[in-house]
Amino acid sequence: MAHIQLPAGLPGITGLLAVSPETARPLRALAEVLLHGPNSLTPGERELIAAGVSAQNDCRFCALSHGAAAAANLDVSYDWVRGVQANVATAAISEKLKSLLDIAGKVAQDGKLVAAEDVARARAAGASDREIHDTVLIAAAFCMYNRYVDGLATWQPEDPDDYREMGVHMAREGYAPRDAPSGAR
Repeated sequence: MAHIQLPAGLPGITGLLAVSPETARPLRALAEVLLHGPNSLTPGERELIAAGVSAQNDCRFCALSHGAAAAANLDVSYDWVRGVQANVATAAISEKLKSLLDIAGKVAQDGKLVAAEDVARARAAGASDREIHDTVLIAAAFCMYNRYVDGLATWQPEDPDDYREMGVHMAREGYAPRDAPSGAR
């Protein structure tokens, strides 16, 4: 049961955004820029970073919904996304993405854990300063989103399949601010 009264039927952050439209706008705008704005990293890669940080933070709602969005954007199965999360080192992804996911994982633990060697590895794998910057910012923002969702004990669907439709919707529609937040977005 949520720690505060939330609208019925709106899981995770969607219920929180409906309760507080004044904070919903900037939170949605930030997610839109980070995950769908112009960038050399694809939306799928950025969703994978968000999902990985959320999984590491044990935020079920964000890990599953953004994992589903990553799968939809990358046109892969959700099992593939879970495989990446389970073992980045052996995942069938580029060395650049591996190094960025490693940086994101360190940010999720403590930003001070990101070392010059981590950044050098990412650069050697082809990551630009902007991609490194955006990876750290996505990871930091998702630590905030994760704590927002879990800190207020939001309602979350139990069945992972319930997140697939959410992920497809997020992949197609993004996170752009709306005047009256409602529904899963």
